[in-house]
Amino acid sequence: MTEIESQGATAPTSVTELLERLDADAEKLPKRLRQCATFTRRHLHLIAVSTVAEMAEASGVAASAYMRFCQALGFKGYSEMQALFRTQFTEFRPGYEERLAAVDAGSESVGRLLADFAESGHKSLLSLANTVTSDALEATAQGLSRARIIHVIGLRRAFAVASSMSYLFGKMGVASVLHGGSGLLDGSAVIQPGDAVFAITYAPFSPETVSLASDASERGVPVFGMTDTGECPLVSVADELLLAREDEVGALRALNASITLTTTLAVAIGALREKH
Repeated sequence: MTEIESQGATAPTSVTELLERLDADAEKLPKRLRQCATFTRRHLHLIAVSTVAEMAEASGVAASAYMRFCQALGFKGYSEMQALFRTQFTEFRPGYEERLAAVDAGSESVGRLLADFAESGHKSLLSLANTVTSDALEATAQGLSRARIIHVIGLRRAFAVASSMSYLFGKMGVASVLHGGSGLLDGSAVIQPGDAVFAITYAPFSPETVSLASDASERGVPVFGMTDTGECPLVSVADELLLAREDEVGALRALNASITLTTTLAVAIGALREKH
């Protein structure tokens, strides 16, 4: 039995302790668990937003093997290990220099990079089709279509998605307001009874987006949302919260699933408004 396995009865109490344990003895683990350790050590940022099945698949092992890996580290299961990382998500999200180094774009042809992102996009769309239910999508489209004005907010990485959705609304004659963060101005005052909010935020979550959605919900305005993990704080205020997870290429993500989902919603809402 390796040292890391013999310590299994005591779970690490911090990420630092977990990494020290992993680095000290990971090479002594059985082959499958070593695969888990190697992948996990290089992709710490994924733990906070991925399921055990997703981590196992990315590691090239069965979900049961990844669970054994977690238990070898001292955890009762994956969720206990994940909880450590969720509190410190931003600390383990690599900077852009590291992300560029991971894709090694300098030694790859641009065509190879395109193929990698195309494959990543394909995986994201397959995940989307298996994650979003027809009932949730229908309820979101119906709820937003009845609104006097749809208030769309998505900041940072989500801004591209929010602005694309707002652009489509404008072309279809659907009344909407795109909320931004310019000047840190609070736009909640323009949200009135009869309106609805569509909020987009990804881990580690935009506090401005969550605040605007929460304020609207407290005033009785319907809130719908989109995120990349069920742990999003919008879950407590949104009537429906849709999940759009993006596959990665060296910790870099395109917005294939997100744009596809919001385009679907915008078109559906436009069609429903025509019927009303």
